[in-house]
Amino acid sequence: MAWYRLAYCPAILTDLASLELSMAQRLLDKTKWIASNIDNLRHEPIESDLPGLYKYAVEGWRIFYSIDRDDHLIDIHGILRQTEFCL
Repeated sequence: MAWYRLAYCPAILTDLASLELSMAQRLLDKTKWIASNIDNLRHEPIESDLPGLYKYAVEGWRIFYSIDRDDHLIDIHGILRQTEFCL
């Protein structure tokens, strides 16, 4: 099982900077966990019109990501409070 590299959209780091340090660290740690367990997770598309975009729940937060299996890369597109979106 190969580890996947992580790529974060620049806005994510800015958004996390406003959080309590322990929660920001927990969310970043969870992205690393996703990368190390990518083959063991079930990835279901968020919506049928958004193929290839997945979400992972961490308490009241959602991590939105896509997977490039050819390049072994996970793109983290967003980390949002559940109340900030309506999917």
